[in-house]
Amino acid sequence: MVKKTLGRQKIEMVKIKDESNLQVTFSKRRSGLFKKASELCTLCGVEIAIIVFSPGNKVFSFGHPDVENILNRYVHNTKDTSPTWQLIEAHRNAIILRLNAQLTEMMSQIEAQKKRGEELDKMRKASQEQNWWESPIEELSLPQLQFFRSAMAELKKIVQREAEQHIIQNTNCQQLFPGSSN
Repeated sequence: MVKKTLGRQKIEMVKIKDESNLQVTFSKRRSGLFKKASELCTLCGVEIAIIVFSPGNKVFSFGHPDVENILNRYVHNTKDTSPTWQLIEAHRNAIILRLNAQLTEMMSQIEAQKKRGEELDKMRKASQEQNWWESPIEELSLPQLQFFRSAMAELKKIVQREAEQHIIQNTNCQQLFPGSSN
C-alpha cells in the first residue's frame, strides 16, 4: 500500500499563533532568506545586508562583504542636505562636543588626583623615614631591628618600674587606710 503525502502546500499568510511552530518557521525561513541573499551576491556580484529580529528579540544579520560597511554606505548615500539631516548632524555634533568636554574635565580630575596621590605617597615615605618604627617590621633593616629591640627592652624596664611603684603606693595606701579602696 502506497501512502500519499500532502507534500508542499501553500500556507495562509497570517501570523503563526503557536510559539513553538513560530520559532521553527522563523529559523527555517531565516536560513532560507540568508541562503538566497548569498546566492544573489554570488550570481550578481551585489552587496547586501539583512538584519532580522527574532520573535525572542535576538538579532541576526547577514552581509556581504560586511553589514556595517553596507549600512554606512547606505546612510551616506541617503544623506542629503535636507534640514532634517542637518539638524541630526548638529545634534550629534553637539553631543560629541559635550562628551569631549566631559572627558577633558574627567581627565584633568584624574591627573590632579594622580598628582595628589603621588604627593601623599612622598609624604608617607618621608614620614616613615623619620619615624621608621611606624613602618612594617618586615621593611626594617637589621640595625633598625637591633635598635628597636634594645629600645623595647628599655621600655619594658621602665614599664615594670612604674608598675612596681604603683603596686607599692597602692599597698601603702591600703595599710594607712584599711577600709578604703582605690
